[in-house]
Amino acid sequence: MSILTNAADVLRCFTPQRLELTLTDTVSLLGAPKSSTSRLLRAMRDAGFLELAPGTRRYRPGILLFELGQTYRRASTLLARADEAVGRLSRRFGHTGYVSVLDGADVVGVAHHEGSSTLRVGTPIGRRLAAFASSTGRSLLARRTDAEVRALHPEPLRPASPHSPPDIAALIAMLAEVRRQGFATSLEEANPGVGGIAVAVGEAGTGEEVSLNLVYPVATVSITERQAMLNALQAEALEIATLVGDPWHAARKAA
Repeated sequence: MSILTNAADVLRCFTPQRLELTLTDTVSLLGAPKSSTSRLLRAMRDAGFLELAPGTRRYRPGILLFELGQTYRRASTLLARADEAVGRLSRRFGHTGYVSVLDGADVVGVAHHEGSSTLRVGTPIGRRLAAFASSTGRSLLARRTDAEVRALHPEPLRPASPHSPPDIAALIAMLAEVRRQGFATSLEEANPGVGGIAVAVGEAGTGEEVSLNLVYPVATVSITERQAMLNALQAEALEIATLVGDPWHAARKAA
């Protein structure tokens, strides 16, 4: 399994800000020997996981990964429903919408719809964010128990924004409020001047969970418009939750 682990480590080196990698880049990022890293990169290229940018020795993700990403999206009924819902909301309000999933203590956007308003805001798709420091992440963390949340954060929190919870006790308190309200909000955490609203849903049969999220420029969105977005987001999430038998939403309704 070590070669698969090493290949996964290479793929994690790619980010929205780092679209290509040289052998030297990879060695530096992974702290691995140059000879074995070179062999690994060539093997990944031969298998279709990587390709060389034309006329260079720089590696980039191969077409196989794109094809697998599309398969992942089509294979998930929950994700497909969430993607359609966020698309409708984005078109209705003109703001960017995301569908995100929790991966350990991080949240990752897996689908998005760019807003049509003049002032567009958001985070590049695929960028990892600390779940504790975003509305979409907290909407998903709230579905975990406090003990599970603490286990995901063995080290002190390192918030990049003063609007994020400064420590685990503050995070637990915020998640209690998310559970009570049924939604999470954020203000200038991932991006300056940007607010976010998120509602998470999960499918009982598969255990999948996703977050539906709208982001908007704080300076130009009124309280009335924000409330309208929240109401519409909750309505879409509730419809999905009812269709897939979300136990979390059912428990909130019964409480």
